[in-house]
Amino acid sequence: MTEHPTAVDFHFDVMCPFAYQTSRWIRAVRERTGLEVNWRFFSLEEINRQEGKKHPWEREWSYGWSMMRIGALLRRQSMADVDAWYERAARALHVDGHKPHEKAVARHLLAELGFDPGLVDAAIADPTTGDEVMADHQRVVDAGGYGVPTLFFPDGQCLFGPVLIDPPTGDAAVRLWDAVVAWTEFPHLYELQRPKMPADGQAITETLRPYLEARDWVSINRGKVISFDPPQ
Repeated sequence: MTEHPTAVDFHFDVMCPFAYQTSRWIRAVRERTGLEVNWRFFSLEEINRQEGKKHPWEREWSYGWSMMRIGALLRRQSMADVDAWYERAARALHVDGHKPHEKAVARHLLAELGFDPGLVDAAIADPTTGDEVMADHQRVVDAGGYGVPTLFFPDGQCLFGPVLIDPPTGDAAVRLWDAVVAWTEFPHLYELQRPKMPADGQAITETLRPYLEARDWVSINRGKVISFDPPQ
């Protein structure tokens, strides 16, 4: 039987609705088991950048990249601070349908959490926050990763997922954690995937509705634009 790790690194981009759902699950696991969750970054803007477009760090303000730079500054204070920021900013986007990727909203959310709203400008003025985001991002790329949520285990193994829209809580959350950890017993088990039926597409679209209405970007996955139009 695979020994359960006491810690996991969770790579996320605030922009990603699936990473948000998985983060809700991993927090439920943490609540039940005491698992240490280390929050790390990954840039969907960079991994899905089209040829000829600017890198996110070349822009004065980039949606996910800049939010993660705020997170990097908070992480220097404590993992609990970046945890709180990710939870609130992601909930604002994926549940409330707000725009945490706008500076004014980001400042408001920081103030709501009891942080200094000036952290927005401080994070952007400090180039080393971008360096931290890049280092986390490159770690996933170097491991052959391409998106989030991506988990790194203490033994160095890396898994993409689990991808879900209805994160389990309580005992069910722990059972899913048991299943994910069991996967690491088989280092050459690469894929196990459930085909999506039309009803699944409809459920995904409805779950992601606040995000779809609030985003100011096109969603791209591995070079292809993702359509969330409900099936006809």
